Amino acid sequence: MVRAIILVKSPKKLIAARLKKIPSVADSFPTSGQFDAVAIIDVEQIIQIKEVANQIQKISGVDRTETMIEVQ
Repeated sequence: MVRAIILVKSPKKLIAARLKKIPSVADSFPTSGQFDAVAIIDVEQIIQIKEVANQIQKISGVDRTETMIEVQ
């Protein structure tokens, strides 16, 4: 299992709720600061992280994302 955190910049207030609808998103919540929401994703292979990030970037109102992969 590979875990990553995707930070999401979006002026949409309910972006965290929309992120939870993506199957690989284990959790999502709004944040304060430079980014407006965090999506925690769990996937089987590292290549799937890019696929999930692409899905998030296609959501209307998402300005940008930043992805961090858990290192063990």
